[in-house]
Amino acid sequence: MTKIIENDNLPNTGGFGAVSLGTAQEKIAERCPYCQSKDFVKRGLRKKKLESVQLYLCRNPECGRTFTAQFIKGRHYPIKLIIEGLNYYNLGWGLEQTCRLLYQKFGANPGASTLAGWVAQYAGLCRYCRLRPYALKICKPQDTVEVVNMAHRQIYRFLYHRPKLRLAIEEHFKHRHLEPLKDYLDGVAAETPHQYFQEGLRISEVKTKFSTAQMIIRKKHNYANELANFVLQAVKENKQRHSELQRFFIANDSVTVAAEVPVYIRKEDIEHMENQLGFEIPEYLETKRSRPNADIVEKKISGIPRLLTGHIDLVQVRNGQIHLLDYKPNAAKEKPIEQLTWYALALSRLTGLRLYEFKCAWFDEHDYFEFFPLHVVKKIQNRKQKRFGLKIGKVVELSEENKLNII
Repeated sequence: MTKIIENDNLPNTGGFGAVSLGTAQEKIAERCPYCQSKDFVKRGLRKKKLESVQLYLCRNPECGRTFTAQFIKGRHYPIKLIIEGLNYYNLGWGLEQTCRLLYQKFGANPGASTLAGWVAQYAGLCRYCRLRPYALKICKPQDTVEVVNMAHRQIYRFLYHRPKLRLAIEEHFKHRHLEPLKDYLDGVAAETPHQYFQEGLRISEVKTKFSTAQMIIRKKHNYANELANFVLQAVKENKQRHSELQRFFIANDSVTVAAEVPVYIRKEDIEHMENQLGFEIPEYLETKRSRPNADIVEKKISGIPRLLTGHIDLVQVRNGQIHLLDYKPNAAKEKPIEQLTWYALALSRLTGLRLYEFKCAWFDEHDYFEFFPLHVVKKIQNRKQKRFGLKIGKVVELSEENKLNII
């Protein structure tokens, strides 16, 4: 477990910028932005000074327009360079310092005035800019984000924005009871029992049959979708989507305080929740492969798992609660309720915070789905409490059927 080593030719950026970058990368088009048709073909390249942009031709007879996968028009610099400029500036680097970093990484210096224009243009999207002056009084730019590589069967990059969480807890009265979260994140680098992540089952691979009765999933559109839509237009390879989203959320979002947060939950923790808190935690299915390239064999295990481990994509602090977010491509087709519920149970146990303080969500650039993990493991017995009103003005009655209720 070590801090990321920077390129020797670059100033010390605290490890946050040590990733493979390229100005030529772009998202592959999924549909025509004008008619939403998926019937299109490639139509050559548009060569610019610093990049080549793929052009597409829509084959819909009623459309027939030429388009690209990038929705930002009329710019002279690659969208990747713009995103990195916003990342470095909001980490605390000055305009001139950021331009020097961009030149050493991309071979292009947009200039302080151009960078300032980008910062102003995307201020509504990158809301951390409002907190930036206060964070600079707490720590230097290179110390803003703690970055740790953890070899947990594969390499996970833990990101922790220290001043953002400190400001959220100290300056907002609704968040002052969340101090245990700060204590846990402060100790991740030094106190994480890494052997657990070699021994335990991965939460994402374990199937449990949590009851979805009395559970409400709310579908909406929020800034997580806007941020994802903005960042993913510059990401070509699917395997880079998570890391690029996490870096941008950490640097530019005002509420995301950590990414790839390691959590674990032991058998005795689960037994405590069942016996003392009255949580309903069912048996689980462990998925195993007998050998490489073999068919998956599901083996039902009775009882309680000895140890479960996982890594939470994004942790946010907002509206007096801890939000656990998981990026899922094609989120509308995904239902990671079990995975997110285990994340919440594990982090609740590790921090000592009540499960009531947590909210879980999964999202992509189009959809956002959220639910309370407490409703998954704790059911209401009094019938009079099963009908309630939402802030959006809708009255909902909790169902006793074991099915998903999405509103």
